[in-house]
Amino acid sequence: MSTTERPRIRVLLAEDERLIRAGVHLVLAADPEIEVVAEAADGREAVEQARRFRPDVALMDIRMPNMDGLAATAELRRVVPETAVVILTTFGEDAYISTALDSGATGFLLKSGDPRELIAGVKAAAEGGAYLSPQVAKRVIAHRAPTRPVRDSDGGARVALLTAREREVLALVGEGLSNLEIAQRLHLVEGTVKTHVSAILARLGVRNRVQAAILAYESGIVGGHAP
Repeated sequence: MSTTERPRIRVLLAEDERLIRAGVHLVLAADPEIEVVAEAADGREAVEQARRFRPDVALMDIRMPNMDGLAATAELRRVVPETAVVILTTFGEDAYISTALDSGATGFLLKSGDPRELIAGVKAAAEGGAYLSPQVAKRVIAHRAPTRPVRDSDGGARVALLTAREREVLALVGEGLSNLEIAQRLHLVEGTVKTHVSAILARLGVRNRVQAAILAYESGIVGGHAP
């Protein structure tokens, strides 16, 4: 491998439906920067495969036998914390998505979404960031709203403390862009974006980019509607 060639992103694919698993595998295999190093048909097997292969990213279905994706996510985050977990979900699983977020998942993708979103989500997670499909973000916020009555005012107050540039970066995080994509959009160096993201997480008091993305939606700054 040349000194300029980047190592491939190693992915574990956990999905109990063989047809869906095969389709996702084909999409991932078409990208030269991604390598599927292991597959699993249930949550327990996913944890075992993660222990063995130490993948960069685990794509995790929610509903699986033996151990569901939520339990597997929590266990995987405990035993292989360096592996980012991206949840593969379908419409109608909103409650599960919220629980997965609390379990440490760093990305959420719709199985019926654009294959380009799948690739973008895997790459963002591998870079230490996260990817939140815009459709998923709106549903998570709607589901969490009844249990978070002060959500909007609190989120807006915290976002107001950010600089104008930080709000721009946060809005693009909310749209699911990686650091590199944000850098290209704002004509910045990628390292500068990473610095902004770190500052945003600290100032908003959130643990990861997924929570920051949700806050971006809650405060209304995604899509150019910054306060």
